[in-house]
Amino acid sequence: MPSWDEVLTEIRQCNRPDALDFVRRKYLKKLFEITGRNIIAYYSGWLQKPGIKNAGINDDDKNGFMATIHGLDRSKGLDLILHTPGGNIAAADSLVNYLRKMFGTDIRAIVPQLAMSAGTMIACSCKEIIMGKQSSLGPIDPQFNGIPVHGVIEEFERAIKEVKEHPESIPIWQIIVGKYHPTFIGECQNSIEWSKEIVQNWLETGMFKDDAERVKKAQIIVDGLNNHKDTKTHERHIPIEECEKLGLKVIPLEVYMKEKNFQDCVLTIHHSYMHTFSSSGAFKIIENHKGIAMIQQQMQQIIQLPQGIQGLPLNFPSINNDNGNTVIPG
Repeated sequence: MPSWDEVLTEIRQCNRPDALDFVRRKYLKKLFEITGRNIIAYYSGWLQKPGIKNAGINDDDKNGFMATIHGLDRSKGLDLILHTPGGNIAAADSLVNYLRKMFGTDIRAIVPQLAMSAGTMIACSCKEIIMGKQSSLGPIDPQFNGIPVHGVIEEFERAIKEVKEHPESIPIWQIIVGKYHPTFIGECQNSIEWSKEIVQNWLETGMFKDDAERVKKAQIIVDGLNNHKDTKTHERHIPIEECEKLGLKVIPLEVYMKEKNFQDCVLTIHHSYMHTFSSSGAFKIIENHKGIAMIQQQMQQIIQLPQGIQGLPLNFPSINNDNGNTVIPG
């Protein structure tokens, strides 16, 4: 199977206007031929386009899954290729509920590189997770607008302790704690409990549904993934070895169906998506092995500047923050 450079060469030498799409779909179809299972790739281009709006998991993603699931033979199960920074927990919850209605628990997650935060939660809802040496999951501790809620609670508890021990610190802590609205601490605690309950339930009813110790095993995993004191930061990358130690059912990418070049095909698919994000306006793609896709793209505007402005060309391109969705049939 082609490497990173070979995929790029193949795209450049492909004498088609849709070369990026053509090459991706060629290898998605190849993976389906290897496994005999439905393939849906859920990819975000946040690494190539940092700060892009809606790059994370959100409710609009369900439209992409509805489009890509329509017409599939659901008895073949689903292999979900995940590459995402995470996103909205409620959207992830709704998405998993929908996928289970379509495929039951016959869903596997394939993580070629990163499935962080809510992406880790989705991976935990699957019966197995296929990861390579380069793959990582992430902590599932919630955030509010980039603020880790565990950190908020720890800061609040520290404030109470220091005010009791050192009353003279009250003015300082009034400024720090005063930045939170009155119900924020309660919302933080509720979000922590909610994320734990969701993943606990998914693990018990999916990955460990036939295990007599499913409750205990699920609890250990949830505690490990939602333990801010140990993980330290929401951005921490958790490799396959740590996932195995937690008790997750993980299959090494390097050995799974090795005789059929499964690993090579998955990584070639991953490279093709990275090249797509680098070479186009696309920032999120939900796509199946039949070539059905929802592709979200940055919208370009050409701003005509007045005559006489020095130092800028008359047609100066500008990228705005609006997003567009395109449903593309194969």
